Amino acid sequence: MSDWPADWDGVTETVVTTRGPNDRWNVAALGVHAGDPATARTWGRTRTWRNFRERGRGYVQFTRDPVDFVEAACSIREEEEPILASASAWAEVRVAQTDAGEEDGTKWVDWELRVEASEVRERVVPTVSRAHAAVVEATVAASRLGVAGYDDETLRERIAFCESVVERAGGNREREAWRRFEALTE
Repeated sequence: MSDWPADWDGVTETVVTTRGPNDRWNVAALGVHAGDPATARTWGRTRTWRNFRERGRGYVQFTRDPVDFVEAACSIREEEEPILASASAWAEVRVAQTDAGEEDGTKWVDWELRVEASEVRERVVPTVSRAHAAVVEATVAASRLGVAGYDDETLRERIAFCESVVERAGGNREREAWRRFEALTE
């Protein structure tokens, strides 16, 4: 993992940008699994899946901005440039498909991610925000609504709990992220 601009263990939720057929950069959420090489799984026939398949590369970004994360996870967002202003660090990756399958009617593809270039733009003192984590968890739950193999009622209960955490513990950006989340998932 030494080529990555950050060390982690397990799965880290990131924002990835991939160049689409219109030459704009699609912004999406992507869970990246630590390892050598790091890996990721795309679910369904998404823009990220298409752009990985057709272009074989993208930019994995580490951002602590909950609004950018919500927009990446819950909307179709395209940018002129690949790196978000909120990215504390990024890695340009070359991707290769390693496996594919189907689970409960949804196709998935596993990818290995190899770093070609990276940059640390900002060093931050780590803080733990329950509200930020709740925003991220809510986007994961929302992405599984209506997907066979997941119980929608359980997911909605998880989202409601996350909302209560944001209400109790959130700062301005987490509250703005929650408003954006609600607008995008209505």
